[in-house]
Amino acid sequence: MYWYAMKSHDIRHNLATEQYLMNNKQFDEPLVLFYYEGPCIIVGRNQNTLEEINQKYVEEHNITVTRRLSGGGAVYQDLGNLCFSFVVDSDSEEFGDFKSFVQPIVDALHAMGAKDAEVSGRNDILVDGKKFSGNAMYSHSGKTFSHGTLMLDVDQNVIADALNVPADKIKSKGIKSVRSRVTNLKPYLAPEYQNLTVPEFRDTLLKELFHVDNLDDIKDKQVTISDDEKAAIEKIYNDSYSNWDWVYGNSPEFTVKKRQHFDYGTIDARLQIDGGKIKNIKFYGDFFGPSDVTALADKLTGVRYDREHVGAVLNSVDTQQYFNGIPTSDVLDLLVD
Repeated sequence: MYWYAMKSHDIRHNLATEQYLMNNKQFDEPLVLFYYEGPCIIVGRNQNTLEEINQKYVEEHNITVTRRLSGGGAVYQDLGNLCFSFVVDSDSEEFGDFKSFVQPIVDALHAMGAKDAEVSGRNDILVDGKKFSGNAMYSHSGKTFSHGTLMLDVDQNVIADALNVPADKIKSKGIKSVRSRVTNLKPYLAPEYQNLTVPEFRDTLLKELFHVDNLDDIKDKQVTISDDEKAAIEKIYNDSYSNWDWVYGNSPEFTVKKRQHFDYGTIDARLQIDGGKIKNIKFYGDFFGPSDVTALADKLTGVRYDREHVGAVLNSVDTQQYFNGIPTSDVLDLLVD
């Protein structure tokens, strides 16, 4: 087995590296990757991004949002989470057989004291009945990767806020996440492992996987990346993982209903979003205004459905012409929060 530990803490760059190594490097043995990153949300390939994230919270807390190649649900990660990925030839493992892929990790965790860690359901690893690892899989051109999370010491208070979207606000055909009870792995490790940093945890796992006492003993199995390969990875980063069209525009068509009562009337907005942009919007309610609100709806049609772009349209007009007495900021909050 070969191995590579990524230096970047940007999930988009790490996913681009994973994709490049899978598609462009030839290995005569499986490859295991490890990476960890700053606060981020990664949605599954077939999900509606806006349906999975609390957009206002995400923007206010500078949480990176991206989409991965593999399916499954949305996950929150921060620097307390370690990701792992196994890359193999597609004919060496059956697609969907998560247990075979993650068993080496589970065995390593058992050796570190987490004796009750076990693969459960379709693609989770649990301890004490709680999830600390979710896994997803992707195949392309004869290769398969299975990647997963290991919540060592994640800020769980953020998870509920960052991924909390009221179910009645958005309706789409995107694959929806299933929320599970989650826990950090740290308390379940043997005492001598409970104070490990994430890099130390990664290195300990590597030594367990390779059955060595020192990483110097497996230097010959460490993958190196050339400057030309780094440039190719940067292109994948720009073309996909940091590209709005891939992260948001690739979402399936969905509808949004927003309704709120203000002192000067009630606004009931119905939006149809396609490719991450407003395809159609209609306003209903008992609000007052000297101008026909359909003129505002026309200006919003075709605009990216996010705070920045919707806000730019609202700030470019006199919204009092349509919603007399209701501040522009309140209209913006209604439409995008």
